[in-house]
Amino acid sequence: MRGLLFAFLGGALITLQGVANSRISQSIGTWQAATLTQWTGFVTALLILLFIRDRKLREFKQVKPLYLTGGALAAIIIFGNVTAIQQMGATFTISALLIAQLSLTFLIDSKGWFGVAKQKMQAPQFIGILLMVAGVIILRF
Repeated sequence: MRGLLFAFLGGALITLQGVANSRISQSIGTWQAATLTQWTGFVTALLILLFIRDRKLREFKQVKPLYLTGGALAAIIIFGNVTAIQQMGATFTISALLIAQLSLTFLIDSKGWFGVAKQKMQAPQFIGILLMVAGVIILRF
């Protein structure tokens, strides 16, 4: 239950962040908005790490180098979301984003990539993704 709550919170905050970044980028530019968002996110995470969590900084050495690209991916994600929201609006952008996320996680789960336990995907999962695509098509037209 707690995981579901965090998932809903994260989804809501991603939407709010996308809209806020779109507004910021209209004033200062898209890459500037991405830079500002990354910077404020870094500062916030660092403060939480130092003051609220257990302050175990040595564990950073255990992170595989491939996974260190997450921050770089976030900059591209921000740019993509800002650009899409400006061109298509928030509803269609977030709908398409969710389909892309589900499709990739479907592949990751079914192939067992990145050390994730391999999951057998069946017809209900395929149908779910197809229904989402149909929903986005309906939203668009």
